[in-house]
Amino acid sequence: MSIVRSLSETVSGLPRTFWWLWTSTLVNRLGAFVATFLAMYLTVERGYSATYAGLVAALHGLGGVVSSVGAGVLTDRLGRRPTLLLAQLGTSVSVAALGFVEHPAAIAALAFAVGAASNASRPAVQAVIADVVPPEDRVRAFSLNYWAINLGFAVSASAAGLIAEHGYLLLFLGEAAMTLVCAVLVFVRIPESRPERPGSSGRQDDPDRVSMATVLRDGPFMAVVGLSFLVSTLFMQAYVALPVDMAGKGLSSSDYGLAIAVNGVLIVALQLPVTRFIEHRDPTRLLVFSSLLTGIGFGLTAFAGSVGAYALVICVWTLGEMVNAPTQTGLVTRLAPAHGRGRYQGMYTMSWSVAALVAPLAGGTVIDRWGSGTLWALTAVVGAVSAVGYLALTRATARRDAREDESADAVGAKPPAPVEG
Repeated sequence: MSIVRSLSETVSGLPRTFWWLWTSTLVNRLGAFVATFLAMYLTVERGYSATYAGLVAALHGLGGVVSSVGAGVLTDRLGRRPTLLLAQLGTSVSVAALGFVEHPAAIAALAFAVGAASNASRPAVQAVIADVVPPEDRVRAFSLNYWAINLGFAVSASAAGLIAEHGYLLLFLGEAAMTLVCAVLVFVRIPESRPERPGSSGRQDDPDRVSMATVLRDGPFMAVVGLSFLVSTLFMQAYVALPVDMAGKGLSSSDYGLAIAVNGVLIVALQLPVTRFIEHRDPTRLLVFSSLLTGIGFGLTAFAGSVGAYALVICVWTLGEMVNAPTQTGLVTRLAPAHGRGRYQGMYTMSWSVAALVAPLAGGTVIDRWGSGTLWALTAVVGAVSAVGYLALTRATARRDAREDESADAVGAKPPAPVEG
């Protein structure tokens, strides 16, 4: 009974707009077929080389890098709702077209467009959650949204294999249709939530104006972005370095699929209870803990030699992931001014997109030159460095807050100005 009550408390009290957005996210991830099977489609169905498939995958990731900041700016300027609609309509059209084209250059160009359009919705989604959910409930809301992403991915990854048996074109058209349903949900059910700036003049010298230069000058926030990039490079090793390492130890692709499925199952099963544990705790301390746990988990991979052992180490870093993702997004929201949330979330999203580009190249290079054992040792080091970075950020933020409190007290302690008779 206490479990039921705990789950009820986890999902209760959030605004209706959030739940419509949550539903849109779930539908979107249920139809996320193409990115998962793109490499297999190009090599098996189209007969292209693995090198070309890797290039197309990199262009897909590069599209996400380019669109992150641009979508953040659009989220603040045009609004959350128009940005979501443009991103989802763009994804639907480009993904459907990708299923029909055959020329290598056209496939590469459309893969870039799909990556850009599909990633463009993320800053807007995160900004809407920050707009409509009270501050004390935001970590819970981000956690629930993250849970929907993983639930949808777990189902879509399983369904995509069955759908592909009847033709890969169905994957492309299926994702296009599901994304179009998301656009309809946004259009019908999600109102514009961008906060207005009272008294803002809109001039270049407006003190309330937020530009990308403002974001880049925000030291604590950019420190979070840098640390997010480091931690993200660890998570990305699960999809390139990990299968290579398992293959090198004589395990098959089905063994990898079985082991990595633990990640999704664990998130779906435990994300909500974990949310209850983390939602009212200090975010930077949670990020220190999650960085250490993630680094240790990936570091232990060096000692794994069986499917069961790999599944165990995946459990370790998955727990770190479950703490990291909603906590870090909530911290970014706390650091961002209300009228600059799109730009801040866009810059944060870019840290993950850049990691998705850099991590496979770095991981592959380290394995080729020095072996997988060296790579896993380095992941443990990166996790420890990230934890130290978050700890330093905690102390720097505490000192800044103390100085601001002292300044406020000093101003309040000034004697009132004499009143002239």
